[in-house]
Amino acid sequence: MSERRHTDPLPLGTDEHPYSKGLMSRALMRSGVPVDRAYELARRIEQDLAARGERTADMDRIQELAADVLGEGDGGLAVGRLRRLQELDKLDLPIIVLIGGATGTGKSTVAAEVAYRLGITRVTSTDFVRQTMRAFFTPDFLPAIHYSSFDAGRALPSAQEEEVDPLLHGFLEQTRHVLIGVQAAIERSLEEGWSMILEGVHLVPGLLPRAVEGALVVECVVSIENEEAHANHFWIRDAASEGVRPLDKYLERLGDIRYIQDYIVERAQLEGVPVVQNSEREKAVGAVMELVLAAADRFQKVSA
Repeated sequence: MSERRHTDPLPLGTDEHPYSKGLMSRALMRSGVPVDRAYELARRIEQDLAARGERTADMDRIQELAADVLGEGDGGLAVGRLRRLQELDKLDLPIIVLIGGATGTGKSTVAAEVAYRLGITRVTSTDFVRQTMRAFFTPDFLPAIHYSSFDAGRALPSAQEEEVDPLLHGFLEQTRHVLIGVQAAIERSLEEGWSMILEGVHLVPGLLPRAVEGALVVECVVSIENEEAHANHFWIRDAASEGVRPLDKYLERLGDIRYIQDYIVERAQLEGVPVVQNSEREKAVGAVMELVLAAADRFQKVSA
């Protein structure tokens, strides 16, 4: 038995619990409808129920109203996702979402929003795993984990630096260590029946086992093709965190960060892992949600 994800049932209304436009707005936002349009459609449903003297909304009628308010295409997509989210909420299986990608591509923002829409309360990062490991392993014993992902080459012996690509080799050395902790986190999640979202640069396709029994596992990589847009993400993150992370350091090493991104994207393409472009947050979140819903659809068809 998996731990129930914290989602509300679709608020269509019953004799005991009348329709709520507030709850319907939230449900529509889960399906990717913008806040203002979600409230507009939820209010329209309320008005329609009042006009017809009904207390319970019907999905077919909601689809008609959605087409009127949102347009045929967007309305059909929104209601289709509502139906699929209903089915997903019935899934008695932990959901593990793995979101990889280079530093500064917006992984944590996407992960947080996807977690909200799926009702998953456990979200963690591979940087958190690495930080925890640093408390137990000294720089002398495990030097690679004591550097940033794009700086881990500094942990290599000087003789080795001349034989390999230090940037990439250092990153992979760090990744292999961190993935030990990541694997333990996934195993613990499965033991407890938890759903969780893991995000981080160390989730390199092909290095982490994708075949995990007893869970619906969805893996993807978040990427930013445009270098200027990538740099802007660091400015946005700096403003949001009030300068907690050293902005100049990331901008100075942007070339190295994007070099690692190229490697991760190439690995994703080789391993058949979807690459989600994060040029717009809502589109990126929608793409990851679609991957989860599609995986659930496939699982339910196989299980039927």
